[in-house]
Amino acid sequence: MNNITAVILAGGKGERMGVLCQARPKPSLPFAGKYRVIDFSLSNCIYSGINNIAVLTDYRRAHLADYIHRWRLMNARRANLRVLEPKNESYSGTADAVYQNLGLINKDKTDTVLILAADHVYKLDYREMLAFHHRVNADVTVGVVPVPPAQAARFGTVSVSADNRISDFYEKSLASLSNLASMGIYIFNRKILGERLTEDAARPGSPHDFGYSIIPEAVKKHRVFAYVFAGYWRDIGTIDTYYQTNLELVRARPRFSLDGTSPVLTREQLYEPPCIGSQAGIMNSLVSPGCVIRGRVENSVLSPRVWVDEGAVVRDSIIMGNTFIGRDSIVDGCILDEWVKVGVHSYLGLGHIPDAVDENIIVLGQGVTVPPDTIVERKRKSIPERSPAGTVMTVVAFSGGLTPGVSTDTSTVKVVS
Repeated sequence: MNNITAVILAGGKGERMGVLCQARPKPSLPFAGKYRVIDFSLSNCIYSGINNIAVLTDYRRAHLADYIHRWRLMNARRANLRVLEPKNESYSGTADAVYQNLGLINKDKTDTVLILAADHVYKLDYREMLAFHHRVNADVTVGVVPVPPAQAARFGTVSVSADNRISDFYEKSLASLSNLASMGIYIFNRKILGERLTEDAARPGSPHDFGYSIIPEAVKKHRVFAYVFAGYWRDIGTIDTYYQTNLELVRARPRFSLDGTSPVLTREQLYEPPCIGSQAGIMNSLVSPGCVIRGRVENSVLSPRVWVDEGAVVRDSIIMGNTFIGRDSIVDGCILDEWVKVGVHSYLGLGHIPDAVDENIIVLGQGVTVPPDTIVERKRKSIPERSPAGTVMTVVAFSGGLTPGVSTDTSTVKVVS
């Protein structure tokens, strides 16, 4: 589609993701083993025939720029896929990010601009939403999805009339009585987008955010409609939702498929197939290429090059790449970032309660080494990312502390490079 430019907002820090986003931007978080979260927005664009794509980066921008460059070479060589950085030190909001690049967007001379978040998991042919946008003669269209009423305050929500025209937009507000949540997908007529962004940039005190300022103002002044999406959509905004969304994929009948007629495009790496030992056991799990499984893996998601040694058990967990689980250790209800090493005879997850994941997730940041014979009970704390090699970190203890003889107030974790 030559008359549309897609703009992917990929500059967020992912502050609610804790240690998982200290070394990377949230859009490049591993997901479902071998994928990255931004793969979904990029794949949707390619399958929708949109080849003019701008990715706006900010936090840890070099990390993401390198990934997108390699992604393009593998999946979309003919696409005009650009990575755009802030003109100043950093963007002051999602609206400011697009405003700073408005000149480049206008040079594309397209009639329509599609604004996308880079931290959502879903499959959508944007051509269907664009057809709706033109059919109702909208100035702006907001993609929305029904959510449970108890969760509505986590999102921007809309109130609509019988023809789906939006009458009110509430950003993360308890005042809304609607359960139609914004998907972070907006279609703008280019002229309208320029007007709203320019006015917002000049407004003192504005948060320069689409949800808090641009869309509510557009509802007052323009024809703004809601496109109701009936498919699978998840916002990867917190550790809890990240954990739950990954593990939804290993259910007996998952609601969402990574394959099908439009498989998710990613930057494939050439690893050997998983090596499964004769005494190993795998049940309801995603095991990526390059993994070595000599123990047991249950209801878990493993990224490439994870080693589960003999007698070890990984259960209800997300294990990122190049991580080693030592002999006879148990990892239960955890997220382990890349390059983590769990020593032999260790137990991470004592007292796991599967139905209360929001209170029972142990998170280990990049490069953490758990010493042999360590017991880590859960109380939803996080072991930080690695420090300089050879140092020892003191971290907040989990309920009950670590092994006998270690203070219950603090625990020490040796760090490796």
